[in-house]
Amino acid sequence: MLLYITLGSNDITRSRGFYDAVLLTLGYQCLRESDEEIGYAGEGDTRCRLWVVKPYDQRAATIGNGSMVALNAESRAAVDAFHAAALASGGTDEGKPGLRSFHANFYAAYVRDPDGNKLSAVCERPE
Repeated sequence: MLLYITLGSNDITRSRGFYDAVLLTLGYQCLRESDEEIGYAGEGDTRCRLWVVKPYDQRAATIGNGSMVALNAESRAAVDAFHAAALASGGTDEGKPGLRSFHANFYAAYVRDPDGNKLSAVCERPE
């Protein structure tokens, strides 16, 4: 259903350090980079599905209240690694890794990137 997602940043260089570390834990890598944007793709995907960009209108990037990007994790260990990498790379905790009440196998962690965008990694496999 989704073609790609964009998140705003006020500092592309800082965002590159954060997203390189965090998305690596879920199997994503940077495929495109410029002064205005960075694009990430999953393993085997030649198309960037997550973009971190300076806003086109040249205004400051701001967060969307109630907005969040949830990324699929192949294992609970990957969720744990995502959370740890986010905190080590300048992100903030929004919910430590653990099971959530959405269903019996919904294991997730929540963080904010250095610009305040909310991200989640979720594993729905039993472990």
